[in-house]
Order: sequence, then C-alpha cells, then structure tokens
Amino acid sequence: MENFAMLFAGFQTVLDPVNIGACMLGAILGLVVGAMPGIGSLAGVALLLPLTYKFNPTTAIIMLGALYYSNMYGGSFSAILLNIPGDTPAITTALDGYPMAKKGRPGQALVAANLSSFIGGTIGILILTITASGLAQVGLMFGYAEMTVVLLIAMTSISWLIGENPIKGIVITMLGILVASIGMDTLSGVPRYDFGNIYLLGGITFTPFVIGCVGFAQVIKLVNERKADEEKRHSEEQKVKLSIRGSLLKGHDFRRILPPILRSGVLGTFVGVLPGSGATTGSMVGYAMQKKFKSEEPMGTGAIEGIAASEAGNNAAAAGAFAPLLALGIPGSGTGAVLLGGLMMWGLNPGPLLFDTNPEFCWSLISSLYLANVFTLLVAILIIPVLINILSVPVKYMIPIITCVCIVGAYSTSYSMYGVVIMFISGIIGYLLEKNGFPTAPMLLAFVLAPMLEENMRKAFIASQGKLGIFVNSPLKLVLLAIFLVLVLTPVVKSILRKVKGSNTKAAV
Repeated sequence: MENFAMLFAGFQTVLDPVNIGACMLGAILGLVVGAMPGIGSLAGVALLLPLTYKFNPTTAIIMLGALYYSNMYGGSFSAILLNIPGDTPAITTALDGYPMAKKGRPGQALVAANLSSFIGGTIGILILTITASGLAQVGLMFGYAEMTVVLLIAMTSISWLIGENPIKGIVITMLGILVASIGMDTLSGVPRYDFGNIYLLGGITFTPFVIGCVGFAQVIKLVNERKADEEKRHSEEQKVKLSIRGSLLKGHDFRRILPPILRSGVLGTFVGVLPGSGATTGSMVGYAMQKKFKSEEPMGTGAIEGIAASEAGNNAAAAGAFAPLLALGIPGSGTGAVLLGGLMMWGLNPGPLLFDTNPEFCWSLISSLYLANVFTLLVAILIIPVLINILSVPVKYMIPIITCVCIVGAYSTSYSMYGVVIMFISGIIGYLLEKNGFPTAPMLLAFVLAPMLEENMRKAFIASQGKLGIFVNSPLKLVLLAIFLVLVLTPVVKSILRKVKGSNTKAAV
C-alpha cells in the first residue's frame, strides 16, 4: 500500500501541465521514431537527450521515458503494413502481422498490436509499481552463468519453435550466429572473418541487416511477383476498404488474444528485469512461448495470437527494464544506458538509495509510464485509418517507396554507404532464403542474441577459470538447465513416440 501512496504522489507531479505536455510529446515522438526503420529507441533517445537540458530532471526523464516506452508501439506499424520492423522487438510481430494484413485484415492487426502493447505494458507497470526496488534484486540473482543458460534457452526456442521445419530452423539459426561473429572480438580485440576489409572490423550493423533481410527482400519479391500481386491486391481492395470501418476487434478475437497477452505480460516483465535482456528478448520469449499453446491459425501465417504475444512481451519488458535501471543503476539495453547517462548528468545516482533520496523523481517516472501508455494507445488507434491507406497504394509505387525507406534507414545508422551495401546484400540473401523455404526470423533473432550469449559465456568461464561447475553450483542454475534440456529433448521424444505409434498402427493393421 505504501507503494501506491507514493504512486499517487507521483501522479500529482506528473499532472502538472508542463509534465503532461512533455509526456504527450514523448509518446508521439516515440510512435514516429518506432515506426521509422533505422532509427529505433536508442537513436531516438540519444538524439533528443540534448533537448531536455533546459528541463528540470523530472520533466526531462518523463519525456525520455515516454519516448522509450511508446517506441515499442511504433515498431509494429511498419512491421505489419510493410513487413519492415521499425525496431528489433518488432521482428516477431512481423511474422504474423504482415500475413494478417495481406489477408485483408490490416486494421484488426494494428488494433491487436496496440491493444496488446497497452495491456502487456500495463501489466509490466503494475508489477513494477508493486515490487519497485525489490524487483531489481531478482535481476541481481542472474550472473554471467545464469544469463548464459537463459540465452541458451532462448536460442533453443528460436531453432525449434520458429519455422515449421526444425532442421531448417537450426540451420538458419546457426547462420545468424555465424554472421554475428563477424568483426572485432569484444573481449580480446582479435579480428574475425574480416577478410582484410576494414569495414567488416566493426561487424555487420544490425539495422541495415534486418532492413535488408525483411524489407528489401520484400521489394525483390514484389518485383518478381508484381503481376500476380497486383491482381491479388485488386481483388482484395474492397476488403481492405471495408476493414477500415471494422478495425475494432470482435469479441472472439479479443478472447483469442487475452491469454497470450497475460502470459507474455508477466513473463516479459521479468525478462526485462534481467541485465542485458531488453524488449527484443521479451518479445521473442513471448512469441516462442505462444508456440507451445494452441492457436486457431498456424503461427507465422497471420495468427492474431502471435501478434499479441510479441507486442505484450516487448512492452512489458520495456516497463520491467526500469527496475534495475533505477534501483541498481544497471541498464538493460543501449537505450537504458543513455537514460542512465541522463540521470547521472542531472545529478542523480541510480542505485538502492535512489528510492529513498529522490522518491518524488522515481515515482513521477513510474506514474508517467501510465500516462504515456494511455496517450500512445489513443494516438495509435486514431491514426490507423490513415495508415491502412498504405495497402491501397499500387505495387508500382510501393516498390520505389519501400526501396527509398530501406536505403534511408540503412544509411542513417552509420551515415555511410557501408550500411546501404549491407542492406542490399542481406536483401538478396533474405529473398533467396525465403524462396527456398528457410525462414529469416530465426537468423535475425540469433544475430541479436549470439553476441550476448558469447559475452556472458566467456565471462562465466573467465570467472571460474574455465570450470564447467559454475553452471551447476546453485539451485537456480539447475532449474534453468532442466528447462533447457526439456526444450532440447521434447522434439526428439515426440519424434520417437510418433514413429513408435506409426509402427504399432501398421502392425495392428
């Protein structure tokens, strides 16, 4: 009850007209930033940080917090309408969001994404409110060894649960790990797979890579299948127009998305608390977990449950990430590191004493997340009818428009043609993989998680002087290892049982 009393005091601060204006501005800018491929929350918060120098610390962090949080909403717009994730957490949203839009239900896909973000985010903020500084202590339990096993679980989930063919899932996951290995070794500084090219020493930049694999690959597909796609779009044009008015979800659709929202909301919050995990891991884990539950449509073909699981997971993780940031001074992502720098610049010292020394600041920030959640949902719902018009644009215009968006997004990450070249090459590779039945999503997710896995695993071995015992010397590690083994062995056991059942059936006949 004490936490809710402090939350009420925080609302009194946030409801100041200046703070409300800052929160609204951050929410709107977050939507725009999130929907634009190549920018993302990290670049958005970093670019806007200097604008907050004239504000007092509370107003400044309210604006930046709202921007970071609402960015999770924005990424789904381009993912659903153009199959170009606006930010890394939206990769899993595109898996079902874009197919659902192609089926003539773009309005329902966007509403489902925004509603899932709202409910999942609300769950995350509520858990953050109730546990506050205590939740951060959970994150302290996860050292290098624990995070290694958690990331192994995540990688295993990618290979088995995404893609209808597990073998193809494993192969494409390994390809993602291989691409992530290019560049300078972060611990030893040794170049890897640079082939004497100075640009490759910095590794493959993620944003051009994902824009190419998903967005530019879509352009190549449109070019090759333009005539058939034009006929299909023409036959579905009336359906899209009708769906503008009927974008709101029906009761049946809401009942379909509610269970995955609740599961991903709770799980995503605790994923966000873990050091270095972030919203991308939250969305991926939420989506992977939904694969274990029944969906009315196969996942990856336009299942609304997949959209709900992904969006609820990333927004809940974004909320959960504030717990270690405020209570321990540990940022969960690059964006969190920028926010941490802002806190220190304003003379605040994040850590266990922050809730005691600056309670009005902490609770004002948490209160602003509630406000940002509501503002962002309202703005997102209001602009859906305008966004749906994108789907009625003829393919001959969409091809150059999407190409320009891809080029600008790739160039904006490094302000050099290196990003554009990476985008073109990865686009060709992405198209060839999709054409041959290899899903690109596992490769992209493995590309994100592999560096984190390598860093945590190597640090764990350094801490234990190379001894494997560091992974089994506590109950928490044993539980995590048991989960990992279950995930690895379950598909094998199912395959064996299926063969035994088939042989018994033949014998009976």
